Amino acid sequence: MQAKACHNILPIKLPATASPPKLPPPTYNTSQHKTTPRAISITAPAIPEISTPVQDTNAADDVVTAFWDYQFLFVSQRAETTNPISLRLVDGALPHDIPSGTYYLTGPGLFSDDHGSTVHPLDGHGYLRAFNIDGARGNVEFMARYIETEAQAEERDPATGEWRFTHRGPFSVLKGGKMVGNTKVMKNVANTSVLQWGGRLFCLWEGGDPYEIESQTLNTVGRFKIVDDLNMSPENVVDDDGERFRADFLDVAAQILKPILHGVFKMPPKRLLSHYKIDSQRNRLLIVSCNAEDMLLPRSNFTFYEFDSNFKLLQSQEFSIPDHLMLHDWAFTDSHYILFGNRIKLDVAGSMTAVCGLSPMISALSLNPSKSTSPIYLLPRFPNTQPNRIIRDWRIPIEAPSQMWLLHVGNAFEDTDVNGNLDIQIQASACSYQWFNFQKMFGYDWQSDKLDPSMMNLEEGQKKLLPHLVQVSIRLDTNGNCKTCGVNDLSDQWNKASDFPVINQEFSGAKNTYIYAATSSGSRRALPHFPFDTVVKLNTIDKSIQTWSTGRRRFIGEPIFIPKGCTHGEEDDGYLLVVEYAVSTQRCYLVILDSKLIGKKNALVARLEVPRHLNFPLGFHGFWAPNDCN
Repeated sequence: MQAKACHNILPIKLPATASPPKLPPPTYNTSQHKTTPRAISITAPAIPEISTPVQDTNAADDVVTAFWDYQFLFVSQRAETTNPISLRLVDGALPHDIPSGTYYLTGPGLFSDDHGSTVHPLDGHGYLRAFNIDGARGNVEFMARYIETEAQAEERDPATGEWRFTHRGPFSVLKGGKMVGNTKVMKNVANTSVLQWGGRLFCLWEGGDPYEIESQTLNTVGRFKIVDDLNMSPENVVDDDGERFRADFLDVAAQILKPILHGVFKMPPKRLLSHYKIDSQRNRLLIVSCNAEDMLLPRSNFTFYEFDSNFKLLQSQEFSIPDHLMLHDWAFTDSHYILFGNRIKLDVAGSMTAVCGLSPMISALSLNPSKSTSPIYLLPRFPNTQPNRIIRDWRIPIEAPSQMWLLHVGNAFEDTDVNGNLDIQIQASACSYQWFNFQKMFGYDWQSDKLDPSMMNLEEGQKKLLPHLVQVSIRLDTNGNCKTCGVNDLSDQWNKASDFPVINQEFSGAKNTYIYAATSSGSRRALPHFPFDTVVKLNTIDKSIQTWSTGRRRFIGEPIFIPKGCTHGEEDDGYLLVVEYAVSTQRCYLVILDSKLIGKKNALVARLEVPRHLNFPLGFHGFWAPNDCN
């Protein structure tokens, strides 16, 4: 995920006594009800409790309550459990046919240190949660550990357990607050996604090596060099003399920047993106890296790697694109890697203030809304295996007729018709450039340390700027020429803010019918769009939608689909796992839904409660590792 913000926001005006949790909270007295603050702790018992106003009322949403609900999705959890803890079943029952396996969920676990500093949610230290489901015994066990990254070793005292943030602000700022000479661009907190492949477990982040984790104990093994600096040359052979001169100049600039970024800023030569892909049809892991120096140059180098189930490198390709792009997620089909070009540019003024310690390092970059279209690059995956098809010049992007910032991809697939035309479909979540902002995602203000929920919630007429589900359709003729390219809502019946699109992974890269996503019911007046409180199931064929929503003042994260068996059944024959956060009672739950019954009253199969002292903040991405299908 990248940082976001918006214009023309719906402000949440707080009384003078209302503030973030570190300040004294307000109390409430009305003629209809009376609520007094009560202590709530979501940390280990040894940590001082945090007091916050909690209104147990069915009255219309109050903006102050909404503010506090939002804050408590981002409260640190310092407790860990190295021993599995059985979760208490509070609703329903584990179905007899639920597969056994482990649901891993990673995300930030620490937002506030012991010295009054807070960090952007994207910079919170990685906290890995594991829900081990034993279908035969009807039991679910829970474990949670911090990932022992180099950043954690720097910012946490192992003897006292005390935390001190040495880097803060979106993607980190100057170390220790010093003005010059002690700069670090990013710290790898391994908090974004989790993957099990080849019998090994990894936590990934958007700019460095993944960390390997011991799956049984959640102990950190260490950094894993999944990508080595291979001596590969870019595949862009440019004949034009002017373009060749430009490329040579950028090569020289890159050679100058490489040692500076690595030696001074401690950046790896290649940055691994946190989003990987699994080609279920070929049983391959697909990952992509970009060059560190491309952050500062008007070009982008992407290297794609494909591994078999034993981590044997099967192929790698590097593409140098003459455009300044930033990626978080991407897509693949049988014959293409697909990149959505989120255009950025170097902000000279922001770079100077960042180097001087006056703003976060991410200030060196800004959006580049110079064009009203969005570039889509179709990169040949197997260029030597299609002798009868003319491969289009991949350096020339297809310009989609919509200016959108791609957030997450659900799936992509392609099909050739009887005339040889190639149809490509991509299902994804995207937002507007007008809303996206690097520094202010989640409403974070690095100077005031506040999280403003209004930054994630727009006025009624501005909803289309927010993340929503789209389908991009591309048709190429036999000569590789783009005949049509369109961007439409994935369903005309659902226009609410949505993100985290997922599918049954057995259909990854193949034609699918169903997309599941986290979305909002819109029932909260002060929090109409985010945090999410609803799971939506979209039928991409007939465009119908079905939903399941949590109760009042409850929120959810990313849903995960788990099939009932290891062999192909009906596409939606399985269960959805989603974590539910009940902020009104400060409880976290693992919710199991029957994917076929979404939209019906009996969709909820089971709800299991995480012990109070192990409640955890909002997670990012998860992974389902079945016991019998490894």
